[in-house]
Amino acid sequence: MELEQTTNQTNEKEELTVPAFAYELLRNILIPELLGKDTSEILYWAGKHLARKFPLMSMDEIIAFFNEAGWGNLSVLKQDKHGIELELTSELITRQFERKAETRFKLEAGFLAEQVQTQRNVLTEANDEIIKKGKKVHFIVQWDSRDSI
Repeated sequence: MELEQTTNQTNEKEELTVPAFAYELLRNILIPELLGKDTSEILYWAGKHLARKFPLMSMDEIIAFFNEAGWGNLSVLKQDKHGIELELTSELITRQFERKAETRFKLEAGFLAEQVQTQRNVLTEANDEIIKKGKKVHFIVQWDSRDSI
């Protein structure tokens, strides 16, 4: 009985991998075809919705979530009283740039906006900024302390 429980716990912690091609099919082909010209806006709001489903209490938890979700390695570049700049990198993102795929990161931006908004209790927006030369994505998350929620 004890061995069976240990085996089940090990299986639950085992990571599954998804081929990059499967990720690209969904992200770059299927989703934009389904959502059309409204893809960016819908993905932004979908990211906000996901953040409400997975409320996180700190930036460290957000960073861990990005990693666990397979979105990439998120790091804080700088922060001041009006915003925070983050950087996202991963092998999948590098591959997107190398394949010259038109990819935006609005889902992730919406997720960040909602998480930071909830943590700070101020109205927050986030934008993704593609850094092609560095094969990475920057997120600019901004808020105004006077716009409390």
